[in-house]
Amino acid sequence: MPALARILEEHHGFRCTVLYSTNPKTGNIDPSTMDNIPGLEALRSADLMILFARMLALPDDQMREIVEYANSGRPMIALRTSTHPFDFSKHRESRYAKYSWDSKDPAGGFGRLVFGETWIAHYGAHQKESTRGVVAPGMEKHPILKGVDGIWGASDVYEITSLAGDSKPVVMGQVLSGMDPASAPDPAKKLMPIAWIKTYVGDSGKSSRVFTTTMGHALDFTDEGFRRMVVNACYWALGMERKIAPASNVNLVGDYNPAPIGFGKEKRNLGPAPKN
Repeated sequence: MPALARILEEHHGFRCTVLYSTNPKTGNIDPSTMDNIPGLEALRSADLMILFARMLALPDDQMREIVEYANSGRPMIALRTSTHPFDFSKHRESRYAKYSWDSKDPAGGFGRLVFGETWIAHYGAHQKESTRGVVAPGMEKHPILKGVDGIWGASDVYEITSLAGDSKPVVMGQVLSGMDPASAPDPAKKLMPIAWIKTYVGDSGKSSRVFTTTMGHALDFTDEGFRRMVVNACYWALGMERKIAPASNVNLVGDYNPAPIGFGKEKRNLGPAPKN
């Protein structure tokens, strides 16, 4: 997320704020802290929310900021695990428990209701089979794919049951039999949606543009095609698709050395940098 923010700020002129799960005792960034993301009040004036979350159980005051944003009619982008951003299985007393990924009403919770799908399963073999993006039929000229020349990611394809609402696949995921872009496709596995668009109408009655991709692990951002798709999606979500340039700059800013896929492999003892 910091790498994406740098691209959007340095190359495209957006002002970005990055918020992290933070250990309240140490003040350090901590992905294992599931109940604390300080600074979410920034959403009150945000033009676009980009969410990369997994199985969080945020307190009511923090959840309120996310839910009120989603209900406002402003655009949203969801990356990778954001199909299952919340898990209130141990906090059923929360007023936001209905948004848990395993909710029955609404089915699939926040993920399926807002973004189109919830957690189902790994479809490609985790850390053994990577993903090649294939343009969905009829989407060849969609603005989100302008200038995108191939997509590959080390993350595996997620299983999709059926996309909710008016979801339309933009990119399908081909499961590759190895962790290299040149790996052969797994012949036993069909194409599965890995990026789609939809609309969401919340309590305000206003319609939001939504882009969701089940790609988005940090290693996926080493691929130019994936970065370009996400940057283009930001323009599209904001209704700025006419400003998408096929050769716009989506280069990484500064050093980028993401941790390997897996839990507990993040860099330690890092605190959020103050916003200038």
